[in-house]
Amino acid sequence: MLKTRVNHQITAREVRVINEEGQQIGVMPIGQALALANEYGLDLVEVSPQAQPPVAKLIDIAKFRYQQKKLEQTQKKKAKKTEVKTIWISMRISEHDMEVKAKKVMEFLTDGDLAKIELRMRGREQAFGDLAQKQLKTFLTFIIIPYRTEVPVKRMGGTFSTILAPAPTK
Repeated sequence: MLKTRVNHQITAREVRVINEEGQQIGVMPIGQALALANEYGLDLVEVSPQAQPPVAKLIDIAKFRYQQKKLEQTQKKKAKKTEVKTIWISMRISEHDMEVKAKKVMEFLTDGDLAKIELRMRGREQAFGDLAQKQLKTFLTFIIIPYRTEVPVKRMGGTFSTILAPAPTK
């Protein structure tokens, strides 16, 4: 969180002052603005330090911090969290089962989640890595919606895996 400057921490020579209701009072020297804040029994809080001149608001600092905290909480709630959903397939998967699982992957991608596809090899199947890789590539052909490959197909032990992400919208 960015540190907010209050009262004597404000370094600008003059500031644009806004009252508690949000109405603009005007541009004035920092000393005059501090005197005005003192007169009303409020704090002078720098709300927009990048502006020319910086914007400062006459408000109680506790009230300002409470408003900022509430604003952050609402922004956090609205943020979309992407999840990684996993689908497992095997070497002996039938074509129909591939279609069903591909539909599920497409569902995940349209919801905005990442989809991890794992092909697990058991026992003697592990000797046929090239067939497993071919099977995984065949499975990817069943996914008809646009997607991008986040992590290319790689082998880790007895498992081939890849991670797909939704295609960027234009």
